[in-house]
Order: sequence, then structure tokens, then C-alpha cells
Amino acid sequence: MPDMLDPSERDAVLWNWPMWARASQLPPPGDWRIWLIMAGRGFGKTRTGAEWVRMVAESDHSARIALVGSSLHEARSVMVEGESGLMAVSPPHLRPRYEPSLRRIVWPGGAQALLYSAAEAEALRGPQHSHAWCDEIAKWDDNQGQARRCWDNLLLGLRLGDLPQIVATTTPRAMPLVRRLMAQVGAEDDVVLTRGSTLENEANLPGRFITDVTREFGGTLLGRQELDGELIDDLPGALWTRSRIEQCREPIGTTAMTRVIVGVDPPASAEGDACGIVVCGLGEDGVARVLADASVEKASPERWARAVAEAARAWSADRVVAEANQGGAMVEAVLRAANAALPLRLVHAVRGKVARAEPVAALYEAGRVRHAGLFTRLEDELCGLLPGGTYQGPGRSPDRADACVWALTELMLGRAGEPRIWID
Repeated sequence: MPDMLDPSERDAVLWNWPMWARASQLPPPGDWRIWLIMAGRGFGKTRTGAEWVRMVAESDHSARIALVGSSLHEARSVMVEGESGLMAVSPPHLRPRYEPSLRRIVWPGGAQALLYSAAEAEALRGPQHSHAWCDEIAKWDDNQGQARRCWDNLLLGLRLGDLPQIVATTTPRAMPLVRRLMAQVGAEDDVVLTRGSTLENEANLPGRFITDVTREFGGTLLGRQELDGELIDDLPGALWTRSRIEQCREPIGTTAMTRVIVGVDPPASAEGDACGIVVCGLGEDGVARVLADASVEKASPERWARAVAEAARAWSADRVVAEANQGGAMVEAVLRAANAALPLRLVHAVRGKVARAEPVAALYEAGRVRHAGLFTRLEDELCGLLPGGTYQGPGRSPDRADACVWALTELMLGRAGEPRIWID
């Protein structure tokens, strides 16, 4: 069939998005105001947003479009210059002119788009637009309501044209702005919702990627969120919430550490729960950081002891704090066998895991703990801890969370905040 087409016809087919798109990637019918696309990673959200903007710009030469990313860097590198961004999806004869210094894109017909950062909410106070594409709204920084102010300023300036519209593409997270839009879904066609999973776009994704992410995240709460596109609600009364953890997240390596502790929650048996191994550090600014989750599952005593020793060596740990409730002499012997010079401290808990976690959760609320990266299984467990001793997270026991609590207690609370301790 392609051989029967002349070059112009082949180009027309190649750049015909409705011909190639899945139904879920095409605009829904009706006079909607906001199209919320909430789907797993790799679904094709960026391509969908870029193609919608292209359609608007090519059909409405007077369009004034706002492109809002979590930062200007994200707006440029993903929405404009990315592999599925505006420049890549535009056919050569209709490709817009990108003016980085002006944060502006101009199409041959006259339509224009301006780039904005969600971190600069006031920049959207005043400008008028007819359309907007907001990417990864769940990533927008909502410290002191910043993300919601940005959204509100955008709405107040959306007053050009006969039918102002916004497309918001995002991986779901239970953030205030996302919850607000979800509450408006179906209200007189004001907000329409498209959901989708990573596997819907499996034909366009590397097979290794699908295998790896399924193995790593399959069956976890984060997998349901990041792959299946499910909005995971926080458990009522949980000591940790996902929004709180998101507010505590920062890039890796931003602050030098003055102390590093490896917290260990040994398993009762090799066939039982995981051995929680979590590395935490105290920064020069007095704020603790969760640095790594080196936990191992279904490991023999020799294997998990080696994992502890390797984590301590890799992070130049000052001390290893290990719970000794399952047999202090055995825990010490196993760890000493892995590394006789290990700076070891055994602790014996007289309170349950949740009770020990409560003062550490208060440190998060006070802004004294940050996560230097993403720790999927650990964060799932933290969000499953409830007051009163109840655990409703993944697995039978919050082993990673308990190891994290031991490490942060050692770093931040000292002996006054600890249960009764054995020191060896």
C-alpha cells in the first residue's frame, strides 16, 4: 500500500494522528472545558497532549496556548523538544518556530504558545489564553498551595475564543489539585476523564521495559499508581500520607552527610518476611535523608548479613542499628561473620512497630526528614502504618519501614526517643 502512494500522500498518512492514535488518545466528544488524562507511565500522555495542541494550532490560527510544566526545564525538554513533544509531532511543512529566549512557539498560520512553569504561579496572572496544555500536574510543587494558585491563575486567564479548553496530562498521585479535578469529573461535562495503563501502549514500548517494570513494581501500590494509572487514596489516619512524602522528596546528592546510619530489621526466617535494610543520613543542615533501600527478600542469614555489610561499606556508615528481638546473639553473630569490624549496635524493641514509628512520623510533619529519591516499597509500607498498632500496607509486616524508623530514631531522636536498648 505505501508503495502505491506518492510522497505527499505518504506524508499525509504518516502525520495523520487520528489514523494512528488509540481511541483513548483522541479528544472526547462534547463541549468539555477540561480533559484530564490520568494514566500510567508510557501510556502516551505526552504524545496525546502535543497532538492536541498541534490540532488546535493548525485549525485555529488565532489560538493563544499556554504550555505549563512543573518547571521551565520540563516544559522545554518534554513538552516542546521531547521525543513526543510539539516539535517532533509536527510535519515539516507545518513545523512551528521555537523561540527559546521568548519562551514562545509560533506556527506558520499565526497560532502561538507560551511556556510557563508551575513553580512561578504569578507569571500566569494577567496573560490571556484560549487553550492550555498542563503536563504532569501531580508533579507540580504544591508547597503552600503553589500548584493550586498556578491552576487558578490559568483558569482566570482562559478567556479568549469561543470555547476555552485545557488538557491536563498526568500520572496519578493523590495531590490536592488532582483530587480537586477528580471531584469535578462528570459535572455538566465540565471535566472529562480518560484513564489508561502502561500496557495499553505495549506495542510501542521496549519489551525489556515492560518486563522490568512489571517485575519491579507489579503488585505494589506504586505499581497500581504508576503503571495501572490508579489514583491511590491515603488510608484514613495513616501516619504517613503520599502527599506528605512527595513534599519531602528531593534530588539525590544535594547535601553532604555528617552521619550515616544503616537500619536493619532482620527476618525471623529465610522463608519469612524481608530483611529491612534502609540507609539514612544526617545532612549538614540538620535534616535527615533517606538515602537507600537495600532490603532483601527471602534471604538466608548469610545473604542478608552480606547485604547489610555492603550497604554500610557503600555509604561509609558510622553505625549499623539492628533490631535484636528475634535473637540478639544470632543477629550479632551473623553480622559479625559478614564483617567483624562492622560498627554494630543492637536494639531491643519493647513497643510495636507502629508505636516506634509515631515520633518519626512527627519528624516528617516538622519537615526534618527528606527522601533523596524514590523508594517505592518502603513508601508503600510507611503509608500503611496506622495509629494503634494496625498495619494495612503490602506484605505481612512493614520490615522496610521498621528499618527506616530505627535509622531515623538513631539519627534524630537519640536515646530519649528510643525504646530500651542493648549496646554491644
